[in-house]
Amino acid sequence: MQPGTSTTVMVSPFLRTAAAYAWRLLVVGVLVYSLFAVLGRFHEIGVALFLGLVITALLRPVADVVARGLPRPFAVALTLLGGIALVLGVLALVGEAVAGERTTLVREFRVGVDRIEDWLERPPFRLNPGALGDLQDRIGEYLSSHRSTLVSTALSGAHHVVAVLTTLALAVFSAVFFIHSGDRQWAWFRKQLPGSVRERVAVGGRAAWRTFTGYTHGIVLVAAVNAVLVGIALWLLGVPLAVPLALLEFVAAFVPLIGSPIALAIAAVVALASQGPLVAAIVIGLIVVIGQIEGHVLHPLVMSWAVRLHPLVVAISVIAGSIAAGIVGAVVAVPLVSVVWSVHTALRDARAARREAGAAPSEGGAETASDGAEPTKGGAGSREGDADPREGGAEPTKGGADPREGGADPAGD
Repeated sequence: MQPGTSTTVMVSPFLRTAAAYAWRLLVVGVLVYSLFAVLGRFHEIGVALFLGLVITALLRPVADVVARGLPRPFAVALTLLGGIALVLGVLALVGEAVAGERTTLVREFRVGVDRIEDWLERPPFRLNPGALGDLQDRIGEYLSSHRSTLVSTALSGAHHVVAVLTTLALAVFSAVFFIHSGDRQWAWFRKQLPGSVRERVAVGGRAAWRTFTGYTHGIVLVAAVNAVLVGIALWLLGVPLAVPLALLEFVAAFVPLIGSPIALAIAAVVALASQGPLVAAIVIGLIVVIGQIEGHVLHPLVMSWAVRLHPLVVAISVIAGSIAAGIVGAVVAVPLVSVVWSVHTALRDARAARREAGAAPSEGGAETASDGAEPTKGGAGSREGDADPREGGAEPTKGGADPREGGADPAGD
């Protein structure tokens, strides 16, 4: 190579495109990681706001109906107090059922444990008769030797109880304002945004709230139907604690695909200890039946109009949410993914509608170029026989549309 000559490194277009996307993906990844780090640091606030939105989605229609006959503040207060009374009444009913069946349940569990030991000692398991007795002794020794550790763990759990109560109080406090004047708060938030993005935020916000409320109403209805079916089945089978187990099924149904089988598995263990292997097998069969009803009847009828996600996406979302944030993440994952997908779909449809509106020819006027293309030289874009755009800078013929005015710019959306 002679001095003074320069070499040009040829980079393939594919590599240049990949590098351009790579650094943008890195920036997005850093932003997403920072967002989740902040949410993890203040997760109690995030959970409280999520619960406040759930309460709002459930009680806002009731408050709107009550507000027809009462002033809005009184209607909101009456609705919230009624909802709190309903929840406390259900919890009191469950506590009374547990207290009433406690003595019978302890006796049945002791008999059931002996029955399970005899069953495991027979073929095909042939378990050593002293194995379970040794296991019970070891558990007792462990509890005795680690009593101080268990006590300190229980005391540290009091901190979590306080955190849970604080989160619930903040959720109710947020729900009061969301129910009373959530629309005005949303309008104020939109006014703080730049004018170029307000319309997109409005479209995305409407889609997000519509999907979230639909999901909330649907999952509550599905959970209630599951709980009623489980409660009736366990009561007919004579399984103790049918009401608490039905309530457990109601709560577990908020975790799609996974929650109901786990709750019914606990019910099967209770049935095995209290009623024997035959009833436990029937409860296991109940897991399959309710799973089929939930997956093929309830979700398609109740949820499909609000949440259009493939079951594989739902399963991956639940598992990813549980890995990221435990039980709370598993509950929040599916509505979060549903809302994000709904916003994306709404914005995409809005862009397509504006693009079609900008490309459609007007009645009796000039034909605009497709997809908002620039008009012909002179800015007219008119057909033969229309005014010459070079004479005096004539505008397009009457009724024609300038694709730069009235048609949305796809790049600007």
